[in-house]
Amino acid sequence: MKKYIFTIFCMVSAYHVAAKLTLTSTAFVHQGTIPSRYTCDGSNMSPTLSWTGEPKNTKTFALIVDDPDAPGKIWVHWIVFNIPASMHELTEGIASGDFDLGTTDFEEAQNWTLVGGMRNYGGPCPPFGEHRYQFTLYALDAKLDVKPGVTKAELVKAMQGHILEKVTLVGRYKRVKK
Repeated sequence: MKKYIFTIFCMVSAYHVAAKLTLTSTAFVHQGTIPSRYTCDGSNMSPTLSWTGEPKNTKTFALIVDDPDAPGKIWVHWIVFNIPASMHELTEGIASGDFDLGTTDFEEAQNWTLVGGMRNYGGPCPPFGEHRYQFTLYALDAKLDVKPGVTKAELVKAMQGHILEKVTLVGRYKRVKK
């Protein structure tokens, strides 16, 4: 009796495969070290962030940057929302554009930054040890009906039912004692 081995090749058109949302930075790789220039020890400017592969019904994006290792609470470093679906990058040091900014936890701290009357990026500045910084990008099916200056909790509530996909890029930072 002869045995036959059949090999079946499956080809899937890229048109039918859903793209996966990806978020990258030219400053650091996922789980890598964030250079000090993007922290309180350097220029404290936001790193370049780029994304691709959003779901086809995406109308806007939102970005929340926070530190889950902060003592006492998750510390919010940056909130950017109502980023148009046509936009796929936040350039280094960007402080304003065709998007809205939320309130960070630096507002109550001594070193918070106002740029053009709006809350802006506050870079990593861990009080001790190495901390993780989560850059979470959300693809949304709507422009959010919230005003600039919203808190993370208010933004998360407004996004409920509108999140098509999300992705998180994690960077790490530990201050060097001088």
